[in-house]
Amino acid sequence: MAGEVEKLQELIDTYDNIVFFGGAGVSTESGIPDFRSQDGLYHQKYDYPPETILSHTFFMKHTEEFYKFYRDKMLCDTARPNAAHIKLAQLERAGKLKAVVTQNIDNLHQMAGSRNVLELHGSVYRNHCMKCGKSYNFSFMKKSQGVPRCECGGIIKPDVVLYEEGLDNNTVSSAVRAISQAQVLIIGGTSLAVYPAAGLIDYFQGEHLVVINKSSTPRDRYADLMIQEPIGQVFSRIVVKGE
Repeated sequence: MAGEVEKLQELIDTYDNIVFFGGAGVSTESGIPDFRSQDGLYHQKYDYPPETILSHTFFMKHTEEFYKFYRDKMLCDTARPNAAHIKLAQLERAGKLKAVVTQNIDNLHQMAGSRNVLELHGSVYRNHCMKCGKSYNFSFMKKSQGVPRCECGGIIKPDVVLYEEGLDNNTVSSAVRAISQAQVLIIGGTSLAVYPAAGLIDYFQGEHLVVINKSSTPRDRYADLMIQEPIGQVFSRIVVKGE
């Protein structure tokens, strides 16, 4: 891995318009389970498959059952940023990294200090009443029981993009702008299997594409640099200059 990390370091040292596009693999080293690995959520036993539970239809029809799974598997408040989150935040402060485009909903990039984080699939740290729009925080949802309800009686829904729901247009527009203007795009910790998010990679027109993922991805053949190692281990060896 040493040679590949040296090449990554050289790219980071050379360019100052870098964008990072990440997925669940960025957070697994922080203890948050992904969906598709052998011990991920899709391989665990529930009354319904996770992709069914995490759908808009299921949320509306079986709200209490949705929240049993959601509290059990999606509300992880013990996870802390790992080396990847921390180094990305440092690269932003050093003027190297312009944006983090993430499919994750865990807020770990913000906890590490990143400021320009584009959350394609929303965040478990934001919740709102479907009736009056009042906002509720993570702690309220974690402590709630049954179907969480607002003071007005409305059901509270996480600001998370469920299956069958569209992505936020403003977030997508910002992500497209950042990716299309980047000199270097680093794809990390994602199998690039979830669309439409993965399709945003098509907007990259820059000079160097880097893919860091433990398993192969559909974009490996287009990458100038490919590292098949855990992303936290890779970034732990990166030196951020000028922070």
